[in-house]
Amino acid sequence: MESRDKCAREVVPIVRTGRKWTERNVVEDTKAGKRRPWFQFGSPERHKPAPAERRKSVVTEVQNQEERMSLNCMEWNLLPPATKTMIDETSVIKGLFLGDPSHDYEHIEMSKDEEGHEAQEEEITVKIKEEQRLAAAISLIDKEAAVVPRGAYIKTPHGHVHTNRSFEGLSVSDAGKLSSYFHFAEPVHLKQKSLLEKADLDPSMDFMDSLENDIPKGSWSLQFEKGSSVLVLRSLLWGGLTFFHIPMTPQHGYIYMGTGLKNIDLPFML
Repeated sequence: MESRDKCAREVVPIVRTGRKWTERNVVEDTKAGKRRPWFQFGSPERHKPAPAERRKSVVTEVQNQEERMSLNCMEWNLLPPATKTMIDETSVIKGLFLGDPSHDYEHIEMSKDEEGHEAQEEEITVKIKEEQRLAAAISLIDKEAAVVPRGAYIKTPHGHVHTNRSFEGLSVSDAGKLSSYFHFAEPVHLKQKSLLEKADLDPSMDFMDSLENDIPKGSWSLQFEKGSSVLVLRSLLWGGLTFFHIPMTPQHGYIYMGTGLKNIDLPFML
């Protein structure tokens, strides 16, 4: 049995076993119930990934998201990944960003050097680049101020988080409640709750920290605009972060336009 297409007759791909593949072989193997190996047109071998491998590749892709910065919105440079050590070191830096990624901030740390029974303090000068400070600020904003409405994401019994395609938005009454919004980050306060406090929670949707449990109380401003057609949330802790949601629709999102400084004086301002 030969194909009527001239190109199909001339192109003969090579399978992993090294044999030439023909249409007659496929027909015979299909009738016999045999499975054909995955073939290829080049030298590199290709294979169909298993479901577990596909899920792992998606998780790795999300975890390896890159942050970029630009000074002119035309050329974008890659920022270093924010680590816990980097966040701790940049937390001592005060003042506004200078706009120079190569600028070095300097601060002095005191370290104790114990020799015998005497303890001596030694001054160590630590240099931190502004690009590292910017990467740490972006990481903190995403962790503490990224918001999603309740039900926009669901968690499977296997622990995988997916976008809820059946999410049609919050009702107007639910949209006006701070408890209807979650931090889009790994939960912290939820793990500290007792089983009695988790009894009324839906594990498929209530798997993130709610904004109503944020400290200090009143760190979020919730307002309706254009009547009740748009809900707007503003962070008072990270001034410049705004979240929006259109009730009865799946449309939601957030944007940050600020100085990159956290308002640590907020508890005294409320």
